[in-house]
Amino acid sequence: MISILMATFNGEPYLAQQIDSLLEQTIQDFVLFINDDCSTDNTVQIARDYATKHPDKIFVSQSKANTGNAKHNFVEMMATHKNDYVMLCDQDDVWLPNKIETTLGKMKEMEQKHTITTPLLVHTDLTVVDQNLNVINPSYRQATSRKYGRTAINQVLILNNASGCTIMYNRALSDLLVDKPNFCEVHDWWLQIVAAYLGEIGHVDEPTILYRQHGKNSIGAKDTRTLTYKVRQLMNYSHIKNRINATYPQANSLLELYRSRLTSEQIELLESFISIPNMNKICRWITIWQNKLFMDGFSRSIAYFMFV
Repeated sequence: MISILMATFNGEPYLAQQIDSLLEQTIQDFVLFINDDCSTDNTVQIARDYATKHPDKIFVSQSKANTGNAKHNFVEMMATHKNDYVMLCDQDDVWLPNKIETTLGKMKEMEQKHTITTPLLVHTDLTVVDQNLNVINPSYRQATSRKYGRTAINQVLILNNASGCTIMYNRALSDLLVDKPNFCEVHDWWLQIVAAYLGEIGHVDEPTILYRQHGKNSIGAKDTRTLTYKVRQLMNYSHIKNRINATYPQANSLLELYRSRLTSEQIELLESFISIPNMNKICRWITIWQNKLFMDGFSRSIAYFMFV
């Protein structure tokens, strides 16, 4: 059985279309858990109307107080809901009819290779669309120059390649997500890091979702291949610096929660990485080089070395 976790907040314009896309999946062996983060529009009523029509399939709850963003909502749900497989779902996208089937197929393939007791995570590509579902870019992976094969433990520390709304993970990984991290930059990045250190990550290059861009996205999709984007990123010092600085407490959270499960090599890498902020610039560069903490792409690597 599959549990689908949906975090909602003021999602009235698109929520029904998203839930309909779940109910049209080629595989229906799932339950949908919706947790609302104190919406001020009709989101909860829409969700409850669907739950009334599908009482054995859709379950709705509400946070006691607004958590501040979707990350906290998802982290809470991931710690609470366990199943053979778990998928994450945003409120404003549209799942293609074969999304569950395609992702589960890759998961089964990985289970054959690594066994079901191995913590496993699978994610896919996305098609970027506007608010009316007109295609902006057929491949998020290509538009953002993502290299999904970069899943080594040093690589995932500095760059998140897994989009949360495409993720499926198995029970072995779910069972590790009991204690919430003291800090994570975003929930999907945290999932990817835990999976990389304690299990395996797989991907599907095929898009399985229409990733809607409407101006109110928590995290949007930008075409990183354009010169304009690269220049703006290099000029946006504070954003890059904040993003880099967030990687250290995130790595420390992993070490705090899972030290007893990590190898000595993994612990050594994490401790070296966490110590970077206390080093001078030259020592930082040396540590990055020694641990092969390289971004994927020339412009990303230059920005990382400039602002680390």
